[in-house]
Amino acid sequence: QVQLVESGGGLVQAGDSLRLSCAASGRTYSLHDMGWFRQAPGKEREVVAAISWSAPIIYYGDSVKGRFTISRDNAKNTAYLQMNSLKPEDTAVYYCAARDTARPLRAAAYEYWGQGTQVTVSS
Repeated sequence: QVQLVESGGGLVQAGDSLRLSCAASGRTYSLHDMGWFRQAPGKEREVVAAISWSAPIIYYGDSVKGRFTISRDNAKNTAYLQMNSLKPEDTAVYYCAARDTARPLRAAAYEYWGQGTQVTVSS
């Protein structure tokens, strides 16, 4: 099992930046990928970004390309999501996810999920 804890959400204004962190614990040696998802009220959950845990491979959803950056620190078992130029439409609960099975990086199937952190962007 892998446990995930997100942090870094909050209330910001449009154009501001935030950095989310996702700390993994437990069976981290088995991690294959980590990803960030978001879900806004009344909308389906969408993939924001994903990163391979052992290779320089990254995926971004179309709505965040050029504004968000995903990264990882393997020594700290932590993934990050740097969010710049935030827009009101980025308002959502952001979830960190991890998997220990090999899938295409854009695939949304993950075994482990964090509790989520709220990001609210005011106009």
